[in-house]
Formats: sequence, structure tokens, C-alpha cells
Amino acid sequence: MLLHPPGPDIGKRTRLIHNAYVVGRDAEADLVINRNAVSRQHSRLFCAERGVWWIEDMGSTNGTFVNEARITRERLRDGDQIRFGDTIFKFLSGSNIESAYHEEIYRMTIVDGLTGAYNKRYFMEFLERELARATRHKQPLTLVMFDIDRFKRINDELGHLAGDEVLKELCSRVRPRIRREDLMARYGGEEFAAILTVSGLQGGVRFAENVRAMVSDDPFTFGDQLIPVTISLGVSSVVHEPGLDIATLIKRADENLYEAKRRGRNQVVPSLAELGLEP
Repeated sequence: MLLHPPGPDIGKRTRLIHNAYVVGRDAEADLVINRNAVSRQHSRLFCAERGVWWIEDMGSTNGTFVNEARITRERLRDGDQIRFGDTIFKFLSGSNIESAYHEEIYRMTIVDGLTGAYNKRYFMEFLERELARATRHKQPLTLVMFDIDRFKRINDELGHLAGDEVLKELCSRVRPRIRREDLMARYGGEEFAAILTVSGLQGGVRFAENVRAMVSDDPFTFGDQLIPVTISLGVSSVVHEPGLDIATLIKRADENLYEAKRRGRNQVVPSLAELGLEP
């Protein structure tokens, strides 16, 4: 089942009814993926015994990955994610395959297929719900907007596969910092957002500063290439402002994000110093 990239074929299911399939960009391949990052003959899927499927790379340029580990040959299990270049599929098997398929279709309506973060649609629904709850109970709510500095340069100099890897690695670093009651989403392109429930401005700025340092302190990797990455972050908080809508809250955080860019990038606005706090 196709998870990424987005487009008219997302969610498309390919039933494995034969014993072997060549996957690649070649028009003669059994499963054609017309993407530049996919080799003409990229990988081979084959059934070694009843119900047991394997995948092997066919010397592709950009590699075959199972659950983000590059493989030469690997047995597939229900739920595995397979990446051919920049294209991601999910392998579904077993007696509950129809149920799993429909569950995955629902998940795709709320989750970004590349990064695993929630998508913008779900972010907007969650923020509207949490803003109403915060207003009703007179509790604080904080929004952190952030994006990758000079991301276009990464794509231009190292290619879109490297850019995709940076986006995924960013999310894998930030995700452990997100509490169960909070939410992280991909707002669009290289811009992300974190909604921190029952958290005031000071807590939001400390969170943002921790995330900024977590990203900038260790270079990202793409193959054997080290990629220095920094992010800029804008923080906005609301405490009982009846009538405030989500568009205004997003605008406040976004303006602070672009002020961080204006100040030189790799920083948080408002900063700890502006709030009179120690790093």
C-alpha cells in the first residue's frame, strides 16, 4: 500500500498474487514507480513459501529500506514500511488484512506519510478543540512553530533524498519530547508545530530552547555525509482570552518564528532572556 509521496495514488493497494515482482522505474517492471530516486530495476519481491515474502535490493542507487534500515535481503512482516528511494509502501499481510488496510487509510488522513508527524488537517482540528477547552477551563495553551533554517540549500546541494532524511530525523529527535497529551504536526514543507496543553509561555520557551539545542548540537547524517542543521522557533501562549481564534494564535507564533529568522536563525522568540529566565 502506497504511503508516500502524496498524490492521487496515495493509499493505492497492490495485491501480491504472483510469486515474484520486480520493482522499479522501468516500464517493464511488475510494480512501476515513476520517480527519479527509484532505479530502473530497484528491488525484487518474492514469495519463498506460502505466505512468506522477502525483499532484496537489486543494486539500486538509492537503496531499499525496511523500517528505515537499509537492506540487501530481508523477510517482510505485517506492518513493515518499505522505502524504494523516496517512495514508501506498507506491507500488509495476515487474516485481518482488510481491517488493517482500512485502519491504515484512516491513519493516512491524520498522519504525514514521510515523517510520521500529524498532518496539518489534524493539527487544525486538535488546536481548535484544545483552544476551546483551555478557554472554558481558564487554562494556558502554548503553540510552538518551527522550521529548518536554509532547508532549500540542503535540497539544492545534497538532493531531495537528503532533505527527506533531515525531515524524518528532525521528527525522530523531537518526538520523545512530546507528552502524550500534546501534539506535534507537520504544518507544511519544512515547517512544524507543537501544541503544548496546560503549558504557559515560560514552559513553552524552555521546551523550544531544548528542541533547538537538540537539533543544533549534533549534525544529521545522510549516508556518510554529515549535515549541520538548525531550526528557528516562535512561541505564543494564551491564557483565557475569550474570542481568540486559532488563526490569531498561529499568526502570533508564526510572526515570532520569522522574527527568529530575522535575528539570525537558530534561536527562539521570545527568548529565555526576554522572559528573564536562565538558560
